[in-house]
Amino acid sequence: MNQQQPVILITGAARRIGAFIAQIFHAKGYQVIIHYHRSAAAADRLCEQLNATRPDSCALVQSDLNDMQGLQKIADLAHSVGRLDVLVNNASSFFPTPLADCDDGQWNDLINSNLKGPFFLSQKLASLLTASSGSIINISDMHARQALENHPIYTIAKAGNIAMTKSLATELSPNVRVNSVAPGAILWPEHELDDIEKQGAVLSKVPMARMGTESDIAQTVYFLAVEATYVTGQTIAVDGGSSNSL
Repeated sequence: MNQQQPVILITGAARRIGAFIAQIFHAKGYQVIIHYHRSAAAADRLCEQLNATRPDSCALVQSDLNDMQGLQKIADLAHSVGRLDVLVNNASSFFPTPLADCDDGQWNDLINSNLKGPFFLSQKLASLLTASSGSIINISDMHARQALENHPIYTIAKAGNIAMTKSLATELSPNVRVNSVAPGAILWPEHELDDIEKQGAVLSKVPMARMGTESDIAQTVYFLAVEATYVTGQTIAVDGGSSNSL
């Protein structure tokens, strides 16, 4: 990669919101490092597409955010590039954990992917981001502020994600800005794609009466990372007004 051009690293960027973030930043002239865990085929396709548009503008790194060695693998690639302007902590596990049935393994998976991984990856990349006066964007959730039934561990992890945003904004100021985006109803979880009743109940509580889009999140990420130069420690809700009643 050319160190004269800005670089963005996005975790969990092979599909869905992460892929849209990659495409928007790439269109703005950024070089993109795409992290993925299991979605190798989707990651390959996206990276090939970006490199076809602009040669040598995309790189891939595969690792498990539950593993400290996996975090180090991502950090090593970024340091080998020699420049990092934006880190987007997007990767996330999401599944129900009813209190009566949840266990230590589920706790570790959800806390590691949503909180521990982003924290230590930010730590490992802080020097690169400081050198570029860069930015960290964490992807949180509207349910960090409003508990999601049967998802206590996920709710706790995302609430910690918002607290982490505030803490890192203090720790890394004034050189690195740290903000968060809290999506609402943007994409249905894969285990709820056929649950029409559940989808209707969710949308009935959205003042704008529709789903948001991946682009809504990606555009907000770009605004916070690049344009909002006097904003740090903040969480922006992109939820169609769902959080107005919180």
